[in-house]
Amino acid sequence: MGNSEVVTATDPHTCGMGVAVGVFEGKWKSFVMWALSERPRRFGETRRLVTGISEKVLTQQLRELQADGIVHREDYDEVPPRVEYSLTERGRRLYELLELLSAWGRDHLAVRTGAVSDDGLGAPRQDFPVAGP
Repeated sequence: MGNSEVVTATDPHTCGMGVAVGVFEGKWKSFVMWALSERPRRFGETRRLVTGISEKVLTQQLRELQADGIVHREDYDEVPPRVEYSLTERGRRLYELLELLSAWGRDHLAVRTGAVSDDGLGAPRQDFPVAGP
């Protein structure tokens, strides 16, 4: 076999699941993506939609999502300056997966609380929730 490096399935740098989760992990990134899912938004509008997030943290999250190719920042050469954020195509694809995960979570919660029986199915919905304080 030679001197090839052994890579485990849980190595976050080589495991597809680890890489994917790493892009949206944390308290706020999925909610920032939710806020940008319908259309481009300015910083202040995004902050109002994602209740409980500070300006500093929103700035950090937007920069990280931009570095990962999930969010696009558009600077307009206007006075006063205007900046809009939107999901890239890669970001839209990831958001579709987050919608499926959200639907699964709602279904799982309903089963755990006894509201419905478990059929193992869940349809994606467009009402991805906003985090609270």
